[in-house]
Amino acid sequence: MTSVYLVDDHRIFLTGVQAELEDHFEVVGSSYDVDGAVDEIRSLRPDVVLVDVHMPGGGGVTVVGNVQETNPDVRFLALSVSDAPEDVIAMIRAGARGYVTKSISPDELSDAISRVAAGEAVFSPSLAGFVLEAFSRSVPVEADPELDALTPREQEVLRQIARGYAYKQVATRLSISVKTVETHVSSVLRKLQLSNRHELAKWASDRRIV
Repeated sequence: MTSVYLVDDHRIFLTGVQAELEDHFEVVGSSYDVDGAVDEIRSLRPDVVLVDVHMPGGGGVTVVGNVQETNPDVRFLALSVSDAPEDVIAMIRAGARGYVTKSISPDELSDAISRVAAGEAVFSPSLAGFVLEAFSRSVPVEADPELDALTPREQEVLRQIARGYAYKQVATRLSISVKTVETHVSSVLRKLQLSNRHELAKWASDRRIV
């Protein structure tokens, strides 16, 4: 039986999804936060991880990116209320094998998990056209050495800063300290050879990753 791990910071939603999946899969664990999820996934090594995109502490991108560094055999399926192109692309770049929205039915979700476990790439119908177009144009899911040089957390901070959030707001959104945000921004500026956050915002906008 396919083993599944669940990551979502909305506890009621997570409980409901777990109840729906238990008849079809071996649900080996779940987590409400990013750091706890990464540690448990590395330990349990499930076949498929169902992960929310937007969560405190870095979100799905951080979970996928950190686990993929040590456990590349674990497959990820993003589950989100968001159908924003930047969110879909960010999860694909991080290593997710699929992306479905939370409007999906229980039967469709079970089918998506099974297909991801079998090695397929799965997307909600409303996203499929966009994803195919992005891949066919090789924008922006193609390799970007500069972006790839950043850690998953640095990429998340980059996106928040590029969207216009102040350091204090970024710290609140990611559940980290303002000092940590400043450290990440300094590291990003150094790696990208940029001088300030305005140049950083333009750099992110040019690559359509904001």
